[in-house]
Amino acid sequence: MTESLLFFLSLSMLLAGIISLPLLPPVLRTKGNFFFVLLIAAITSIPAVNALSGTTINVIITNNSVFGNISVHIDELSSWFILIINLTCINGAFYGIGYMKQHNQQGANLSLHWILFLIFQSSMLWVCMLQNGLAFLIAWEIMSISSLLLVMFDHSKADTIKAGVNYLVQMHIGVAMLSIAFIWVYLSEGSFDFSAIGEFFSRHTPFWLFLIFFIGFGIKAGFVPLHTWLPRAHPAAPSHVSGVMSGVLVKLGIYGILRMITYLHSGFLQIGETILFLSLLTAFYGILNAAVHRDFKRMLAFCTIENIGIIGMGIGIGLIGKATGNSYMFFIGFTAVLLHTLNHSLYKSLLFFTAGNIYQQTHTRDMEQLGGLNKSMPVTGFLFLCGALAIGAMPPFNGFVSEFLIYTGLIEGIQSSNIQFNLLMILSIATLTITGGISMLTFTKSYGTMFLGSPRKPLAHTPKEVSMIMRVPLFIILTLMLLIGIFPNVILTIVAPVIKVFDSTYTSTTPMNIASPALVMTSRASLLFIALVALIYFVRANISKKRSPAMLSTWGCGYAAPNSRMQFTGKSFTKTFAKLFSFFTSEKKKYKEIDANTIFPSTRSYQSRYSEFFETRIIDKLNNRLIGFLNYFTFIQSGQTQSYVLYGLLFIITLIAATFFNLL
Repeated sequence: MTESLLFFLSLSMLLAGIISLPLLPPVLRTKGNFFFVLLIAAITSIPAVNALSGTTINVIITNNSVFGNISVHIDELSSWFILIINLTCINGAFYGIGYMKQHNQQGANLSLHWILFLIFQSSMLWVCMLQNGLAFLIAWEIMSISSLLLVMFDHSKADTIKAGVNYLVQMHIGVAMLSIAFIWVYLSEGSFDFSAIGEFFSRHTPFWLFLIFFIGFGIKAGFVPLHTWLPRAHPAAPSHVSGVMSGVLVKLGIYGILRMITYLHSGFLQIGETILFLSLLTAFYGILNAAVHRDFKRMLAFCTIENIGIIGMGIGIGLIGKATGNSYMFFIGFTAVLLHTLNHSLYKSLLFFTAGNIYQQTHTRDMEQLGGLNKSMPVTGFLFLCGALAIGAMPPFNGFVSEFLIYTGLIEGIQSSNIQFNLLMILSIATLTITGGISMLTFTKSYGTMFLGSPRKPLAHTPKEVSMIMRVPLFIILTLMLLIGIFPNVILTIVAPVIKVFDSTYTSTTPMNIASPALVMTSRASLLFIALVALIYFVRANISKKRSPAMLSTWGCGYAAPNSRMQFTGKSFTKTFAKLFSFFTSEKKKYKEIDANTIFPSTRSYQSRYSEFFETRIIDKLNNRLIGFLNYFTFIQSGQTQSYVLYGLLFIITLIAATFFNLL
């Protein structure tokens, strides 16, 4: 009864927020939104924490003829994602107080934006709780539509509209696939309840139904080649929305896949190997594109794709471990999935929020126009650097812990006597290693281009550090990242009970004892490293107080008059790398070559951009063929009323004839 009250209380808070936000003064709407986000998070986190401690919650909403039994179910898996959603939404709403201050004059637009943010948060939570196919699809659709409208806040820009339409189309392809899967289960088992999925898997070969579910959820998650909405939507959205979308929205696709895995009875090996191989492609392709793009929000969007690939690798490892009876691989794989889901939500929201700081002060997303921001925005530079180290899996940050577990699971797989597994695991280790190296290249380029050196172009106004209210949530995220990196056993202890959702007979004590020592040793070394850095900084700060600061030009090998145009650009940093993988990173140039006979060439401009492989070479070609085929039928839309009346008459005659011959 208490749980039912909490569910309806959270819904009441949503309705109260929708009604009251437009009535508040514009300057209070962002704070009012944060208040309601905090209330909804607190109310829904109570049953989530109870479920995580072993008290599974199941509430049946009154049976009806349309939906049947609607089960609101919170187990350990649901609770893990609910807590991540609430944490990320709180930080996003907190950061949005400062970020959206500049839009206070847009009264109606701002009210709608924050109402949609509340609906977005609640719909994500209900996706994790609902266990009825039809109700789940409604919550999923509300989540997609609300996030679409959040992305299109700045709807006066053509690129934002294009990104929104692209996102809308692809999300509804995903909904169509999920609808097909649920209808298939209903036709077979006569129920939309999620338990019917388990019954279907127990009686039939699971691969094809699971594949349909995977496509539907994989579009939301951003697996290659189902990812093309993501590099468009994230840059177009306001940065607090980008942080939440990258931090948790794409993870709802992962949640859906994991939820379907809990109902599997067979086919673990085939599905596990397929997901692992696809994840390798996703991780490598994502970071490959991130390395060459110069729009820093688009770069971060491709990094999201990379990390979805890493999470998928954990899913593959866990399924292969379950198929082969290797409990260690099973534990390591799914632990890495859950932990990396949390870790990515932290450092990616941190990176998107710092990107929002940069965009708010410079009004550009092109890193080639920036430089020297460390002088005017030192705190943002420090936080971006911490996020870059975390996403590169460098200790003492949290990204190291989950990727360490991935490597551990892959190394365990090599010890198998099956040569097929050995080759797959070796390929996975090589891909993950290369991906990590390219990730460091990507963020070395990004940080160096934006924060180091001198400004490359004059800006409309001098950048300055953002307000404290925009920095506080970033430091909260950084603290959580360090706590996970330094005390990994604490978070592993919390994650361990969730693993039982994938196998109720599993006990996690032995693998925990095996996995922990190496992480404990690394965390202690990390703690020592932090203490050493803090000591050096303290000593340096005290010494610097006694000296007057001196600003000198960078030594240029004896050249006396350097200028900002002589700096390395982001493109020059990765030009050779892009050429090496030119098959995937095709560069489109706009430049008129200088004729050989021209002695005094005139001023010329040079433009280049990197095209997206799957979008330009596959999707665009399919679209063009489809449009070309449909053009053959444009004569139907003649614009003549007589023709449309004739179409209606022919339709009626066809129905009568079909009825006469018992075809209907």
